Amino acid sequence: MHPNGYKMTLADFVKEKRKLVKLTQPELAEKAGVGLRFIRELEQGKESLRLDKVNQVLQLFGFEVGAVPAAPKFNT
Repeated sequence: MHPNGYKMTLADFVKEKRKLVKLTQPELAEKAGVGLRFIRELEQGKESLRLDKVNQVLQLFGFEVGAVPAAPKFNT
């Protein structure tokens, strides 16, 4: 959870981390080895992105996306 109580999206997370380390979108793209268009789409919340490229970007910040167990869903 984000400090102000909402769940942060991947787009918000990447944008916040990028700004924290004072990188522009072109600089982040270069450092991550992906295209500028990919960074823009990632930060805009595009839903269909290549996971390997997402992880290339996240690894710069010490993170990665992976499969995690889902919370059980109960029918009530």
